[in-house]
Amino acid sequence: MEKVSIIHNPRCSKSRQTLALLQEKGITPEVIEYLKYPLDKPTLIDIFKKLNLESVRLMMRTKEQEYKDANLAADSVSDDELFNAMVTTPKLIERPIVISGQHARIGRPPENVLDIL
Repeated sequence: MEKVSIIHNPRCSKSRQTLALLQEKGITPEVIEYLKYPLDKPTLIDIFKKLNLESVRLMMRTKEQEYKDANLAADSVSDDELFNAMVTTPKLIERPIVISGQHARIGRPPENVLDIL
């Protein structure tokens, strides 16, 4: 079985539910507390590719005040700038994200992650 990781915030109920779901399935994932140990840009780009999303914004918490304050919703903001924003403000990364091999899913709802396990 491939290594499974979870980009996790223990204070987030969806993140805790997703971690519990993995454990119920007998999976002990590598837990990455991204607020304590921020992810670097190459790692974020790799995760984005594994998520297979159309837009970088889909892996971001667009309702956060920091997102609004930095005017990240503007069409002129490049993907590069969005990744930089997630590096400098990890709170902007949507959570939880489960990674298994070459695939990743955002656990909203937690059951979303089951199709990559």
